Amino acid sequence: MTVVQALALGVLQGVAEFIPISSSGHLVVMRHLMGLGEIPVLFDVILHIATLVVVFFVFRERIARILVALWRWATRRADADDLVQVRLAGYVVIATICTVVIGLAIAEARLDRFPKLVSALFLVTAAILIAAHFFHGSIDYDGFGIRHALITGIAQGIAVLPGISRSGLTITAALAAGIDRTRAGEFSFLISIPAILGALVLTLRDLGALTAVVSVPALAAGFLASLVVGFFSLVLLLKLIRGGKLYLFAIYLVPLGIAGLILF
Repeated sequence: MTVVQALALGVLQGVAEFIPISSSGHLVVMRHLMGLGEIPVLFDVILHIATLVVVFFVFRERIARILVALWRWATRRADADDLVQVRLAGYVVIATICTVVIGLAIAEARLDRFPKLVSALFLVTAAILIAAHFFHGSIDYDGFGIRHALITGIAQGIAVLPGISRSGLTITAALAAGIDRTRAGEFSFLISIPAILGALVLTLRDLGALTAVVSVPALAAGFLASLVVGFFSLVLLLKLIRGGKLYLFAIYLVPLGIAGLILF
């Protein structure tokens, strides 16, 4: 893999991780078009780590509130708002468990080897984004329950399918469960944190194989591109979520999916 190829994949990851068009699906198609063949899954995960840094930065206030609340709860000094944040942390854990159970089963199938299937799933993502426009939730974190955590966690597990947008499916699932648009977007990315960290741990065994295929400069280029582009993509996405305009990306995904079905 050249530096230019890694840079292109990093930019693609930075856009597609947040914009609901499926980063995993686009990476599969791009690698196929570049003729790169098999690349260790760890490369994709490292690009995800770059976008995870963006999540930590953009949602730093919420994450800090949760950490402080957990400390106050552990030291028995928690107030009512702290308890809401503690329960929110618990719901993130529940959602993560659902993701692990479903996601690992899907990941074992290695469906990323089939670009035609990915193209079909782009069309599924388009339908999901259109559906999101018709859901109008109003539940804030103080109204969260286990049901909301289970729904979003299951959605995130299913989104392991390449071609299904993780952000698109989890946000739509949260909206369908009655969650407010702003909180749906925020919770979608809060539950991505343990999921991405877990994927990193599971793929560290590929480190040796990765360095044999991807040079350090190429890896750094991909990481930095994903980091910078990811920040602007997330800021844009949050505005579109609040405006209920996720369906706009279906305009891109439908012809992309159809083209893929024809060409691959």
